[in-house]
Amino acid sequence: MLPREAWEPRAAAHADRADALTAVWREARDRGAKHAIEDFLFTYYPTRVSHLRRWHPGPGVVLAGAAEHAGLRWYREVTTPGGAEPADAAPGATLDVDAFLADRGDTVRYVRALVSATAARPGTFGCFGLHEWAMVYRDRTAGRDHRHPLPLRLGHEGTDAVVESHRIGCSHFDAYRFFTPEAADRNQLRPTRERQPAMEQPGCLHAGMDLYKWALKLGPAVPGDLLLDAFELARDIRYTDMAAAPYDVSSYGVEAVPIETPDGKAEYVRRQRAFTARGQVLRARLVDVCDLLLAGAAEA
Repeated sequence: MLPREAWEPRAAAHADRADALTAVWREARDRGAKHAIEDFLFTYYPTRVSHLRRWHPGPGVVLAGAAEHAGLRWYREVTTPGGAEPADAAPGATLDVDAFLADRGDTVRYVRALVSATAARPGTFGCFGLHEWAMVYRDRTAGRDHRHPLPLRLGHEGTDAVVESHRIGCSHFDAYRFFTPEAADRNQLRPTRERQPAMEQPGCLHAGMDLYKWALKLGPAVPGDLLLDAFELARDIRYTDMAAAPYDVSSYGVEAVPIETPDGKAEYVRRQRAFTARGQVLRARLVDVCDLLLAGAAEA
């Protein structure tokens, strides 16, 4: 049980951290401007800043004097003994694990299976971010030259030449499904939604960003620090994903990672390995959350 004087500062610090992590995107939004790099974090992974700012302790924790939490979905009110502070005498709240699993149990089991299987595989570090190049390969569709409102760093012909001079081995379905038809035929793998648990590997940048998606899927069962750690990793990966993409991101003050060169490839792999190490830690933490939820159901 956490008394209010213990959890309230944590909730406030969490909100401050969420504000710092979303400051760039919120500033662009407030100006009515698009942000070709950070918009992805709020469109492909649809959420609100208000959701990121709300702190949750995770399962098995009772918040004393937290009547406001008792009104949130999947929480239940509990009676707590009065503590040192008068506020502790107010009704407390805790995550209702049974109710959560009744509604989201299949999601918990799926996330656990996918994340643990991904963590158990060796990472692959030879893709060089070519998925983004494959999404614009030979794309001259009227009105949709490419996926982002940014110029191509090497132009259309130069971009196509990079794709044609490399082996593409994308294992992530949610990247592969956006390949142009001509690029899809060049991929050495054929990822599908059904095969995702069997193909996902921890070196994939998109698999690392998706840890944020899985944290969102688990909702209030995920402790606040884990949610923001996953968001921060996704944001950091997204900047590299776009820096290594065929787009010119210099207007955002971002230096390109020119994966068409040996030095660019080396830098991409260096970052990829660092992201993988961070992602593996988050995978273990997500599995722990799932196990705690499922153990609570088994004990009940």
